[in-house]
Amino acid sequence: MEIWINPACSKCRSAIGLLDAEGADYTVRRYLEDVPGEDEIRAVLERLGLEPWDITRSQEAVAKELGVKEWARDAASRDRWIAALAEHPRLIQRPIITADDGTAVVARTDDAVREALARKQG
Repeated sequence: MEIWINPACSKCRSAIGLLDAEGADYTVRRYLEDVPGEDEIRAVLERLGLEPWDITRSQEAVAKELGVKEWARDAASRDRWIAALAEHPRLIQRPIITADDGTAVVARTDDAVREALARKQG
């Protein structure tokens, strides 16, 4: 299990705290420093069952600069979104947990963290 975090994020710290409390075996990835490439983002999106716009932090300053709210949300625009996430990792919603069963969750709530843990144990 791997968790993508920004240490400055309270939801990330909360997710780590819950993983620790549950005795989970996991790896921390500080994705702002160890930036995922486009192929890795595609793989995580597939595991999440989401589209790139679903995990884009549209309130970030860079999102406003890029005008992502105006971008099309369709198959033809998917690569543009993925490229933006790879180039500007601050846009990636956090934390993301990749579970050992091949799935992933955006773990912004305790329930989502527990869901990832259940997938690991299930």
